[in-house]
Amino acid sequence: MNESSWRRRMREARAHDPDATARLLEEMGTEERDDAEVEAEHRRSLLSAMQEYQPGATLQEELRLRLTGPEAERGALRFQWGHALLDPVEKAVSKAAGTPVELEVTGLSRGSTVVHARPTTTVPADPETLDGPVPTAADKGVRTFARLLTALEEGEDVREWAQLFDSVDALSKALSQFRLSLALTWYAADGGMRQASLTRRGVDYAKRLQATRDDDQEFTISGRVTELRSSGVVKVKSGLARHAPAYDVRVEPEQLVRMRLTLGDNVHFKVRYRRKLDAVGRTRASEYYFLDVAAEELTLDLGISRSDDSDDRPEGRS
Repeated sequence: MNESSWRRRMREARAHDPDATARLLEEMGTEERDDAEVEAEHRRSLLSAMQEYQPGATLQEELRLRLTGPEAERGALRFQWGHALLDPVEKAVSKAAGTPVELEVTGLSRGSTVVHARPTTTVPADPETLDGPVPTAADKGVRTFARLLTALEEGEDVREWAQLFDSVDALSKALSQFRLSLALTWYAADGGMRQASLTRRGVDYAKRLQATRDDDQEFTISGRVTELRSSGVVKVKSGLARHAPAYDVRVEPEQLVRMRLTLGDNVHFKVRYRRKLDAVGRTRASEYYFLDVAAEELTLDLGISRSDDSDDRPEGRS
């Protein structure tokens, strides 16, 4: 039934019976839809109408971030909130998209504090089919980020998004510090919408995911001593090349004295490599612990590449 016939039936019904409107609505039934569904349908209808006059037309992508909390009721964005909250969002979206996505703030409105943002790049239309917008990096990144936030709120398994958790940790910390909750709404170029939120519930779950467990491996490191520290650390470089891997091996200070090592000595250490893994599978810290002097030289085989291992080592280690 189109709109004109519906209106005509309503007018004819009212003309004969004042109570007919209520009965007609009851007969037609009602549909339970939330505001987001209604708005998404409105946007798709708008896009369809635009494309009638301009094939290939698109809607402007927009990201709305609604901050709620005791300090957000005035509808203002404090300077100290800006970088702490917006930077992790941009980094998470970029990581999820697999390419840098730059976002810019276009406005601020009340309703606690609502930040309006958009990608700095425009949405191209398909030049051949003119069927509408080509999927963008921003759309992919925001939708993936929104799925992660929803999973956090529901306390679900989030390991598939482990690469986003550095940004999630930073965002969770900022929300906790400023006593805020975040609601995200994404308005896509094709008229679709995606919503997600990160409240105290999701923030607490993200914190619990930071708890670590030990993961140990044993192997032999062979190389040349390039540094000795009285605190009980021996740096062993595994090759002569400038970029050859080097390992900080922790040795008990008394044992280190008894070993009587000097710079340049060739050594073969049996070590325990201990990683602290969080619930998402990230390495939060790692250490090499001396176990014994190996009887013979063995090749190092961690089962992982050195490029991966370098990311696992704590900051400041070689």
